Amino acid sequence: MKNKNNYDIIIIGAGPAGLSCARALADTGLRIALVEKQSLATLAAPPLDGRDIALTHDSMHLMRDLGMWKHIPKNEISPIRAAKVFSGASSYFLGFDVAGTGKAELGCLVPNNEIRRAAYLSLKGFRNITIRDKAEVSKISTDDVRGTVVLASGETLTAPLVIAADSRFSAARRQMGIPVDMKDFGRAAIVCRMTHDGDHAQTAYECFFDDWTLAILPLQGKKSSIVITLPADQADAVMAMPAAAFNARIERNLGDRMGTMTLTGNRYIYPLVATYAATFAAPRFALMGDAAVGMHPVTAHGYNLGLGGAHILAQEIRQALAMGIDIGAPTVVDAYALKQRRASAFLYYGTNAMVGVYTDNRPAMLALRALGLRVANHLPPFKRYVTRQLTGKAA
Repeated sequence: MKNKNNYDIIIIGAGPAGLSCARALADTGLRIALVEKQSLATLAAPPLDGRDIALTHDSMHLMRDLGMWKHIPKNEISPIRAAKVFSGASSYFLGFDVAGTGKAELGCLVPNNEIRRAAYLSLKGFRNITIRDKAEVSKISTDDVRGTVVLASGETLTAPLVIAADSRFSAARRQMGIPVDMKDFGRAAIVCRMTHDGDHAQTAYECFFDDWTLAILPLQGKKSSIVITLPADQADAVMAMPAAAFNARIERNLGDRMGTMTLTGNRYIYPLVATYAATFAAPRFALMGDAAVGMHPVTAHGYNLGLGGAHILAQEIRQALAMGIDIGAPTVVDAYALKQRRASAFLYYGTNAMVGVYTDNRPAMLALRALGLRVANHLPPFKRYVTRQLTGKAA
């Protein structure tokens, strides 16, 4: 009989990426432990955090395959049929739509807490999955045979493979000595929901102003998810604005695009720090989700990359099982790391470069970004590439 603390895989972090990875391997029969600081009650009913996630068609397809999509209420799924990018108050925009994609929408918006809840519910019924809730990791080590995870409670867990999915500020990554490229933008993101008189026509807007970036993400009805990025030293003042003043500021930035804007619910604030691990693999160890790549939210690809990474890693593990290979062998984790770097590197560094251009307020850069929109609008291959990135390869 196996020791109850000996597993086939230990996943640190039961966020969306960690849960998705466990679900992608649930039907293999592998004994998988998820180690999570939060309680099972919180995992089952995650609180609203203000974030709405833009899902590609690839992600939606994977979520259906993993039994997650059925747990998301239909009234929480909002299609995006077009996207427009503006520079300042100019009416000129760079536009993207579904023409030529064969799809009814570029993607869909789903609240982050609903994705987390659906990922947790998808694991119900799999007796080979154990969630160690309210548990903190105090030490991680690996050798040629196994990985060892020591909990703050004193318990020791072992497995041939340890996977870290514990946020972009991953303590597990640091303990394993993996360096990270960290880009602190010196900015913060404020997210909230607003209603409006105008019809967004299921169109997402990205507006770059001198010191603010304002994203309007269309929800069902005359309601949108609002994402403001601004210098960190201005964020507290915006968070403290009375609702009427906040509404007026958003209306002023948008001109007459949405009519009267009204804040509904709370505002939430997040620091803008992007991270990219120097490697996604070490002996008996793999990084995934934000622990591997922590994206700037402007392209809304964070969870898409995490879910795609879970799929890649699960494929490598399944192939190893089919061939009778040790699932924690270097050939397995290194193959995953290489594929996930290919899937993420250009998107990560390209996004950071774009953010650098569109948050630089020097006159020359303001002129460059306005010109860039016009040039890009006349480059069909570029627009097709961006559309594929928005929709996923399935487009």
